[in-house]
Amino acid sequence: MSSNRAELVKLLQDAPNSPAIGQLVSEVEENYPADLNRDSELLQGVWDLRWSSSTQPWLRQAPWLENLQILDPLRKRGGNILRVRGPLGAVGGIFVQADLDVINSTRVEVCFRRGGWVGPRLYGIGQIKLLRDVRQSFPAWLDMTVLDSQLRICRGNAGTTFALLKQSARSVGEFLG
Repeated sequence: MSSNRAELVKLLQDAPNSPAIGQLVSEVEENYPADLNRDSELLQGVWDLRWSSSTQPWLRQAPWLENLQILDPLRKRGGNILRVRGPLGAVGGIFVQADLDVINSTRVEVCFRRGGWVGPRLYGIGQIKLLRDVRQSFPAWLDMTVLDSQLRICRGNAGTTFALLKQSARSVGEFLG
């Protein structure tokens, strides 16, 4: 593992608002290009957004906010959930379901289907969900620039760069059923 990749992962874990992250992301992208033809199975899992080039508050890292991407490319589905970290996160969060399609060696097409509030799982009832259909006029996409078992860097169709760390202790089924 190179020192710049290790340094980036460490900063994403411990200091996700460090000003050094942007430069490290560029260096790691140059040294570890993704290839979904070879590594698409590594997309599978729950990914924690740790850094973003966006100025949008819901796409920025905050210590009190959990921003997860759940990817299940084998079943061509995924989702995003935004909720408060810690015990209050059990109350629920904003969730968006999506269809995914790996279309070439770097690009994943994303078509958002439903979105809304997802609450806790209640015994005998299941998970409470208040979801509505999403009208997306065009497919979105993510270009994977770095992908391994721990780190994913990607660039979205709006030009935003994202750096995410895999949460190995969590499963896709926890969020997508």
